[in-house]
Amino acid sequence: MKLIYFCTLIGGSDCIKANAKSCGECIQAGPNCGWCKNFLQEGEPTSARCDDLAALKSKGCSPDEIENPRGKKGVLKNKEVTNRSKGTAEKLKPEDITQIQPQQLVLKLRTGEPQTFSLKFKRAEDYPIDLYYLMDLSYSMKDDLENVKSLGTALMREMEKITSDFRIGFGSFVEKTVMPYISTTPAKLRNPCTGDQNCTSPFSYKNVLNLTSEGKLFNELVGKQHISGNLDSPEGGFDAIMQVAVCGTQIGWRNVTRLLVFSTDAGFHFAGDGKLGGIVLPNDGRCHLENNMYTMSHYYDYPSIAHLVQKLSENNIQTIFAVTEEFQAVYKELKNLIPKSAVGTLSANSSNVIQLIIDAYNSLSSEVILENSKLPKGVTINYKSYCKNGVNGTGENGRKCSNISIGDEVKFEISVTANECPKKGQNETIKIKPLGFTEEVEINLQFICECQCQNEGIPNSPDCHQGNGTFECGACRCNEGRIGKECECSTDEVNSEDMDAYCRRENSTEICSNNGECVCGQCVCRKRENTNEVYSGRYCECDNFNCDRSNGLICGGNGNCKCRVCECFPNFTGSACDCSLDTSSCMASNGQICNGRGTCECGTCNCTDPKFQGPTCEMCQTCLGVCAAHKDCVQCRAFKKGEKKDTCSQDCMHFNMTLVESRDKLPQPGQPDPLSHCKEKDVDDCWFYFTYSINANNEAIVHVVETPECPTGPDIIPIVAGVVAGIVLIGLALLLIWKLLMIIHDRREFAKFEKEKMNAKWDTQENPIYKSPINNFKNPNYGRKAGL
Repeated sequence: MKLIYFCTLIGGSDCIKANAKSCGECIQAGPNCGWCKNFLQEGEPTSARCDDLAALKSKGCSPDEIENPRGKKGVLKNKEVTNRSKGTAEKLKPEDITQIQPQQLVLKLRTGEPQTFSLKFKRAEDYPIDLYYLMDLSYSMKDDLENVKSLGTALMREMEKITSDFRIGFGSFVEKTVMPYISTTPAKLRNPCTGDQNCTSPFSYKNVLNLTSEGKLFNELVGKQHISGNLDSPEGGFDAIMQVAVCGTQIGWRNVTRLLVFSTDAGFHFAGDGKLGGIVLPNDGRCHLENNMYTMSHYYDYPSIAHLVQKLSENNIQTIFAVTEEFQAVYKELKNLIPKSAVGTLSANSSNVIQLIIDAYNSLSSEVILENSKLPKGVTINYKSYCKNGVNGTGENGRKCSNISIGDEVKFEISVTANECPKKGQNETIKIKPLGFTEEVEINLQFICECQCQNEGIPNSPDCHQGNGTFECGACRCNEGRIGKECECSTDEVNSEDMDAYCRRENSTEICSNNGECVCGQCVCRKRENTNEVYSGRYCECDNFNCDRSNGLICGGNGNCKCRVCECFPNFTGSACDCSLDTSSCMASNGQICNGRGTCECGTCNCTDPKFQGPTCEMCQTCLGVCAAHKDCVQCRAFKKGEKKDTCSQDCMHFNMTLVESRDKLPQPGQPDPLSHCKEKDVDDCWFYFTYSINANNEAIVHVVETPECPTGPDIIPIVAGVVAGIVLIGLALLLIWKLLMIIHDRREFAKFEKEKMNAKWDTQENPIYKSPINNFKNPNYGRKAGL
């Protein structure tokens, strides 16, 4: 139910805002809008029948009563693409070769609902080709003409490698035959060249040779052509291209691949340049060939680039610009404006023209680009391509596939959407085709603008107040001058005070509870800014948004608001549907609701015993635990001791007891019954183990380990030996430490002694600079005898 309500918020808004007065208006409001034929709450306008499909179902409208026509597609012509190989015995006419599938469809479109179909394209092998060579014969192309004279047979030989059905034609152009493009003096009109050059008279465009399969005839006629001349550098090639494109009958174009080779060594004039010669009329895009000569060049201006693009596309002509290196940049820019065109570099004397044509043809034929005719107002189209090697494209890239070889098959997914209905509802036709190809897909568009039930309407129905309207789709469509749900009023009675009395509740002065307007004695409730908030009731006294709220949501999101009262979903109750009847949140781990100590109210436990609290009344701050509560009884029954051993038979017979050999034999967690594992001390300070549980019959079950675990006395000898050994070891350690300290001290004292000894030796030495003050002298006469 919440999901339906959410969908109503998202999708129903557009349907309600459309304020549809009929089924046809409703289905045009959006693809998810439906019209209910049978239900309408009191006080709601006719437009309330139009709403989102999910919202209508939630309001009680049965699916059989909902008008919701859907679009569909049908294939009228679906001929398979042609599979054949070059050189086989099978020879097909061009019109019998199919490269695109399907060929004809019908789409029934409902507003906002796209219809999608797949289109297959496959390049047929040995597909016929028509090539028309259009050459600039101004004087600068003199040496080029000599090489083109033998082009026919040589090109025929090369093209035979691609197709067995090839035709070639030839045309030439110079310039408009007015000043300032050519000299209009009589002599220059006869021979525009200087000196002894023999040139032909200037002309705009001449069709020299219709498309033919005879290469020798091409060589013969081209060999008879002569160079002409003009004054300015740009040439009148656009005039010639236009005539080649629109004069299909005179040129001899077939519905096959059409190639136009445009050969020049100069630039081009375009729309507006004709004013220099006094020509102001825009080009009319029509054929004006008389005796294979363009006769209106002096009357119509040059065509614009856009005009050329249109005519080339309409006539499925792919253009190859064979131009000299000097003008490559100009014609590459032009190529970007003309779909399915290519540019090749022409040598100075056109000697490479054959290879140029072959390369350009391979480039053009390796790419397929889809285009569509002008779309009707309100119709859009989207493309998605599935090309070779898993390459996919969307948007503008979805229109094309590249690097396609002969025999390759590519697919396109095309979606057509009508965003509005045509004013008159008439059918439309659009066409989709690959650029440069004559084949196309024709699509007939049929718009669903009315409901089926409208065809079953009853004009002047008695249900519409004595025949004042047409009863259709469960509602009245009033005749002019009549209003009301049942067309019961005329426009002159709308503001009558007597009518207002029918729109007041008893003992009230408010008209339609101040929530609507009185129309023909009936309340038409006012719409709110939020389209999901609705007034209803005979006097607009009800609404679906003024009910009690919980957590910020009307009816807590767990019910529907009807006439300001919540109607709760299953498992919810309360004025705001905020009370859940689900007891899963109150379920305790033992499988009991609130542990048997309370009641579950609105998904929350209300504990009846004030000692207990918690989400499931599981906590008691002042209560003994299960183990402590049953400790004495288990001790007296299992071991015949404890505080209750004398009253055991009276106080402790409320549970069933089973003795087990060891702790491993005790019941383990995971059994259905809630289980408590206990470890307690008895009067002898021994540990005993038991489990306590309550079974499905509310009986207490106790399992006890039959032998308590009592602590053993200490072993004295090891303790005494350990103490003695510890004392001895500590004494030895202290003695070793003392000995180590004494050794360190003795070494320090000896070192000090040695140092003092060295200092004493220094003090006993004689000062080297000391000199004694005593001098000894010897008398020389001492020892001599007297008289000597």
